[in-house]
Amino acid sequence: MLLVVSNVFMTFAWYGNLKLEQMNVTKDWPLILIILLSWGVALLEYLVMIPANRIGSNVTGGPFSLMELKIIQECISLTVFTVIVATVFKGEPIRWNHIVSFGCIVLAVVFAFWKTK
Repeated sequence: MLLVVSNVFMTFAWYGNLKLEQMNVTKDWPLILIILLSWGVALLEYLVMIPANRIGSNVTGGPFSLMELKIIQECISLTVFTVIVATVFKGEPIRWNHIVSFGCIVLAVVFAFWKTK
């Protein structure tokens, strides 16, 4: 759940400024101010992501290797991004090739957890 929350913050840190521009909220803002706003949102992401990684990593007693954690995070990131694009950026189409690409990433998660012993 922490990874989901952190990815919501990160998606808004990266792409929220585009929605604010669409809504004319930041239309006349200088780029440096938009960057600082995004950094502030990214700070919230780090406040959740770091504990998520520490709890989840087998380095600190969690169940996942670093590779598994990263692959899980990327899959969650794409899922969160897709949901946000579909709900917040309604004009952005989701095409069949996007769905197939997402399926490939889900398969990456399956392969990452495949026991090779």
